[in-house]
Amino acid sequence: MDVGAFILAAQFPGQGQGEALHRAVRSAELCEETGLDAVWVAEHHFVPYGVCPSAVTLAALLLGRTRRIGVGTAVSVLPTAHPVALGEQAALLHLLSGGRFTLGVGRGGPWVDLEVFGSGLGAYERGFPESLDLLLRWLREPRVGADGERFAFREVAVVPRADDALAGRAADTPPVVVACTSPSSVRLAAERGLPMLLGMHCGDEEKAEVVGLWRKSALAAGRSPEHVEAAAARHVSAGVVQIGDTRPAAAEVLTKAMPGWLRQGLEAHVTVDGRERRMRDPVGYAELLCGLHPVGSPRLCADRLAATAERTGIHRFALLVEGSGDLAATEENVRRLGGEVLPLLR
Repeated sequence: MDVGAFILAAQFPGQGQGEALHRAVRSAELCEETGLDAVWVAEHHFVPYGVCPSAVTLAALLLGRTRRIGVGTAVSVLPTAHPVALGEQAALLHLLSGGRFTLGVGRGGPWVDLEVFGSGLGAYERGFPESLDLLLRWLREPRVGADGERFAFREVAVVPRADDALAGRAADTPPVVVACTSPSSVRLAAERGLPMLLGMHCGDEEKAEVVGLWRKSALAAGRSPEHVEAAAARHVSAGVVQIGDTRPAAAEVLTKAMPGWLRQGLEAHVTVDGRERRMRDPVGYAELLCGLHPVGSPRLCADRLAATAERTGIHRFALLVEGSGDLAATEENVRRLGGEVLPLLR
């Protein structure tokens, strides 16, 4: 089982942005110290839900601060990024880290980001497959040109090549995972043989159904059973973790702290076209997350992770560790996850 931390750099009420970013970096450093397998960093624009605007930039910093742990983006938003630029950055991090970097990509939402970065609503509604395919070609081929609806350019050399210096030491190219929140994104990932990142709002039953759809779609697209099994082993389940001496004590930490962050963070999202959006009830959402994920004693958390792995077939986890909003409490949470939960799983 591969257990990692999911780091949003969440800005809780009353906190500064620098405080949120410091907590994010310190949490990642502790993940390496306490034996976790990976750190996954998120990307958001213009909202306190998460104040890291570039997951690849933060990933680069964390790769430089660590020596063993894997670092991934969860996720880099393709509609607001140029896939070639993102591919160049991913190749650079892959090579310089010795293969420790994973590129997670997603479609994002219909937010004002599309206006600010000039990509437009079409990049969100129609352009994700084109962007993803161009990104994959950049990571896998020596020369790339494009003649698509959004991207068109003459053939150029791929520099640096992601497979240039790691032969025999690591995967030839950085692993790519796709955030999937709809059947269409599941089929898109499956057809390309890419593993999924599934969100923390989903329970085990829903995730198991999504994995089933992915497997069926991958086989229907002509992927070999061996390729399907290898890719399926790299699915990632996002969740929340809070460790306490008892479940009520752990849940209380989250239900006191998370609603304020969720309320201000989710309310700050602005749609690019003025479409109405329904915001989750912050208290109800915090309670839902406590019910779905490992929140409680170390034994309860270990059993919960093992049960999710058995029910869904997913054995890689990205767990939000900063739900308390407090640096000292987050540090304790990471230490207990590495020191008390991991030994029970291994």
